Order: sequence, then C-alpha cells, then structure tokens
Amino acid sequence: MNAGPATPARQVFVEYFKCPEHLTMLETSLNLGVKTGFFAFDGVHCYGRPSGIDPCSVVAEQLPDLRSSLRHRDQSAVLPFDLAEVVTNLREERYCHNGYPLLARMTSSAFAQEAYYKVRPFMSVGVRKHLQQFRLKGWDRIPFPRWPVDSTVDELMTLTARMLLEAAGLERLPFIWFWPEGAESCTMLTHDVEGQEGLEFCSQLIALDERFGMKAAFQLIPESPHDAWAYADEIRGRGCEANLHDLNHDGRLFRSKRQFLERAQRINEYVRRYGCDGFRSGAMYREQQWFDAFEFSYDMSVPNAAHLEPQRGGCCTVMPYFVGNILELPLTTTQDYSLFFILENYSAALWREEIEAIRARNGLVSIVTHPDYLTGSAERAVYTQLLEHLAQLRDTRQAWTALPGEVNRWWRERQQMTLVPEGAAWRVEGVGSERARVAYAQLDGSRVVYSIDPR
Repeated sequence: MNAGPATPARQVFVEYFKCPEHLTMLETSLNLGVKTGFFAFDGVHCYGRPSGIDPCSVVAEQLPDLRSSLRHRDQSAVLPFDLAEVVTNLREERYCHNGYPLLARMTSSAFAQEAYYKVRPFMSVGVRKHLQQFRLKGWDRIPFPRWPVDSTVDELMTLTARMLLEAAGLERLPFIWFWPEGAESCTMLTHDVEGQEGLEFCSQLIALDERFGMKAAFQLIPESPHDAWAYADEIRGRGCEANLHDLNHDGRLFRSKRQFLERAQRINEYVRRYGCDGFRSGAMYREQQWFDAFEFSYDMSVPNAAHLEPQRGGCCTVMPYFVGNILELPLTTTQDYSLFFILENYSAALWREEIEAIRARNGLVSIVTHPDYLTGSAERAVYTQLLEHLAQLRDTRQAWTALPGEVNRWWRERQQMTLVPEGAAWRVEGVGSERARVAYAQLDGSRVVYSIDPR
C-alpha cells in the first residue's frame, strides 16, 4: 500500500495519531473553493474552503454538510476540504468569533482594556465580578465553540480515521497511544499567582495539593511589584514548577505587534534568567500567529472554549498541539475565578462534567486555579473536592497526572517516535519508547474505537 507523497492534510493526521504514513491513504479535493467559512462534514463543524459549496460566514443551525461529497480513489479517501487548513483554522482561532455581542466588542476595545487594567489593582473582587458579568452578558448564547468543552478537532480527526479505514479497507490502523503507559487521559494542575495575598498562600496551597499526592506548576509574574520570584526557590524545592505569568499582567501584551515584540524580548530574558520552560499570558490573552517570537518551550494561554474569558474564541481541541516550535497545552476546564465569581457556582460539578467530556476524548485535563482566590474556606472546599476526584482518577489508573514540563517532554518525544512492523505486530522506536504503547483504531459499526496493546 503506497500513500503517495506527503501532503499537509496527511501530515496533520499523522502528527495527531503518530501512525505509519504509508497507511494514511488520504487526499484533498483539487477544486477547493476560494471563500473561507463554516460548513459541516458529517455533522462536525469546520472552518475553511470547502469544495462545491459556499460556506457560511457564521455558525448557523443548519450548516451545509459535505458528507456526500467524500470520494474514494484507489483506496484513498478524498476529502472535500483541506484537513490541515481546517485544523489550523480551529486550533489557532482563525475562524470568526460569531455570537460576540455589541457590548462585548465595545468592552474589548484597546481603550476599554487599558482603562480597566489601570484601575484593576484598586478594585475589590466584588466590583470586578459585577463589571465582568455585565461585559459577558450573552455568553451562553454563543453557538461555537461548544461550551463547556469543545472537541471539534478531535472529532474531525476520528471521523477522518473512519473515512480512511472505510476507503482503504483496513481492518485497523496502528498508532502510538496519546499518553505514556497506556493512560486513558492526562491531568495537569497549574496555579497562576497574581498578588501578594496569593504569593503568601502558595505554601499552604502546595501543602493542600500534597495531601492528595499532587504537584502543580505555579506561574509567577516577572515584573510584579510584589517580588514574586523570591518565592520560586521554595516552589521548586517542594517538587513543583515555576513558570512565567505574562510580563506585568497589565492586559497589554498583545495590544500591538510592535509592543508585543518589545515585551516578548523582555519575556525571553526572564526565560533565560529564571530557567523557565513554560508560559501563560495574563487573562489568557493570545495571538498564536505571533508565538514564534517566544523562546520558551510550551505555552498554556489558549482556552478550549473561551466563552468566559476576556478574549473570546477557543482552540476546539482537548489535545496538545504545536504552534511552530512551541507546544500549546490548552486550558480545557473553567478557571476558578469564572466558576466562583462569574457563574457564582460553589460546586465541583461543572469541573467533573468537563473532566468526563475530556476523558471521553482521551484528552488533557488542564486545571488552572489562583492562590489569590482560594484563601476563602468556601472556595477551598470546592477545590478540595476537585483534588479528591483527580486523585481517584490517578489511583484507578484512569489518568496520568503530570506537571506541564513532563507533558511537554512526553509530547515532544512522542512526536519523534516511529512505528515499525515486527512480524504481524508493531513496535515503537525512539527516545522514550519504553513508555509508549501501540494502539489501534478500528471500526465498530460506524464508530471508531481504540484498543491498546498490553505490555
């Protein structure tokens, strides 16, 4: 079986699954349209240039569906769109942020943001909560991405695997399983530290995490008025990570390309000075097409579905992905601030719902909480319930619990591994392959199911 020359569509599929390229019989239609917009493929939302139809400029209840436009040619699945283009558009948020009401657009202006961040240090949490609730009005009517968890990219990859299996007549497609030791999913715990109260609470929060055998990454503001990096040695000495949190958390990192490049240079200096591999921007602001200016190894600034964030959008995946040389570890669950002060929800039920949706896609359960907002007994009680649930998943071997740096190292090793045939079976080669597992995608009726080779 010869899959022919590599194409971007085939490459993005192989990168996701880490399957043998010669088995990936995948092609793209030669007559793609010129208009970019929303369409569906067997019910999965896409954003790109479809073949044979005019896409929609916004997400509608009934999007034109291209399922009937799929073609088979010489055992290849010929998709009526460019899979690489659609996946990149979704991951890097190049689609239209439809459902963004006038009020939200006005309060997202550079002037409004600058005014807010100038007075933010003088506002109580209660005042900030009411302003943000006012700004976010209508968030629950945004049709895309889906809230609270959107797995559109992952659904599209699984659907493409189904089309490939059907077209090529394969019994099963071997690939390198997503997580080490065959773990069903991955859990990553992080804490963003904003002010003096949060810094002083870090030690207690580490102790609380340790009660459940958990370690976390703490993101510290390098140009903080509170000398945040004085706490880094203790954090690292207790087995946790210390990463960069923005530059000064004033909400202006991505305000303009010129200003961003100036600030990125200073951020890179702190990366080298403090020996940091990871980064998260303030308030989850981001512009992924500018990430090539950074020198850190991984980023954690892109939400999965950003309905409750100052910047709307979302990467629509529960898996890590590369933006150039930087690995993106997306935030896949609701922030504690949004849960407590925007939704006014003092229960772990939403977190548990999100975790189950992510685990259903074998994804990355990425948690971010703030020491600044966990000092209260009610908030801490809900967070403790979350830790109990995460520890149970770990102890029953349903989740690999890891620090962001460990996830980064694994995902980079996995990207360099290869599957090689060994008789009628397969084996994984490459650095870290002793932790890798061979998995198979196969059809169960019209569904794609995964199985993992025991070791």
